[in-house]
Amino acid sequence: MRLLLSIAFRHLLARKRQSIVSLMGIVLGVAFFLAISSMMKGSQNDFINRLIDNSPHITVSGEFRRPTRQPAVQVYPKGSAVEVRGVKPMTETRGIRNYERALGLMRSFPGLTASPVLSGQGLIGFAGRDIAVTISGMIPSEITQVSTIEKYMVEGTVSDLAANADGIVIGAELARKLALSLGQNITISSGEARTRTVKVLGVFRTGRSGYDSAQVFMPLKSVQALLNRPNRINSILVKLQDPYQARDVADEIEAQIGYKAVSWQESSEDIMSTLAIRNAIMYTVVSAVLVVAAFGIYNVISTVVMEKQRDIAILKSMGFYADDVKKVFLFQGLTLGLVGCIAGLPAGVGIMLGLMQIRFKPPGSTENIQMPIDWSWPQFAVAAGFALFAAVLAAWLPARKAAHVQPVDILRGGT
Repeated sequence: MRLLLSIAFRHLLARKRQSIVSLMGIVLGVAFFLAISSMMKGSQNDFINRLIDNSPHITVSGEFRRPTRQPAVQVYPKGSAVEVRGVKPMTETRGIRNYERALGLMRSFPGLTASPVLSGQGLIGFAGRDIAVTISGMIPSEITQVSTIEKYMVEGTVSDLAANADGIVIGAELARKLALSLGQNITISSGEARTRTVKVLGVFRTGRSGYDSAQVFMPLKSVQALLNRPNRINSILVKLQDPYQARDVADEIEAQIGYKAVSWQESSEDIMSTLAIRNAIMYTVVSAVLVVAAFGIYNVISTVVMEKQRDIAILKSMGFYADDVKKVFLFQGLTLGLVGCIAGLPAGVGIMLGLMQIRFKPPGSTENIQMPIDWSWPQFAVAAGFALFAAVLAAWLPARKAAHVQPVDILRGGT
């Protein structure tokens, strides 16, 4: 083995310029592969983290995935001798029935936090102006555990609602439209022709104009009275210690309580599919850099095989097997791949550190954004593994050709 390695190194050193060019191709390929893949993976992780942090991991709504069939339809199914038409369900108060029991059941799951919410439409009136809003009734001490609304507060706190049942928290855009400030009273009404005067106890700003101008928060009991839905809610927000278990936990919750439970993965399937396609495109593009570099290795080793056919014939006539000859040239490709990885990975780290220094402000943003970079070890492993694979594959074809050299033909001067 030592002899085969010695022969392989001699062949590479015999063509220093070509070997260095091929080596630089691998170095640059590994560096750019690592930098681009870590940047794309970092942006994906940042997006998913924002998606996970800013929304519930699971949302249980007051509806069923498969609506209950009406009794008349069950007795007289479609196609039977008797057909019942115009069946209308009974009018009832919509929402999750006996939600305290459902909450108790869900809170028995390890690592799960749940909070009830009642949402509805309303009108806020102030100084002769009326604006339609979405009212969310919640328990102040619990909502901060399942949502990120508290960190977006710019005036007051959500917990202030616990001490004042006639309080409300509004968005900054809504406050701007109505020229509202902390401590002022406004009138809020619902479709049930109920009206309530409430005091502004807090203002939040998420940066999403539509949300900040149309979303308000009030204590749960106040909203139940305003919407005329006593002891009812229409959704339960759930947070998990491990958000990636949301799909399995949602299935289990739905099986036990019956109401529809939607995980963040299910509600964002289109986004996740887009990210998967983007990753496929990204890895295809960055892999092309290493494929081009592999052609340099193929060129160097193919040239060596053509120039050293007489040496190969002599080696075979001395007793070297075809596999030994093949290993000589595979060692050359592996050596270029290894050295390229050893030099390329630090170069990639340097590019990644440079990318982290880039800060820019997108249109409409109030803060500078830093380039997200993923520093997890799989990125380094994939870059090094693909580089070694490309280098060995590029060396295998000329090595296979060298192994089939016939020493008798070469030594006799045949072709």
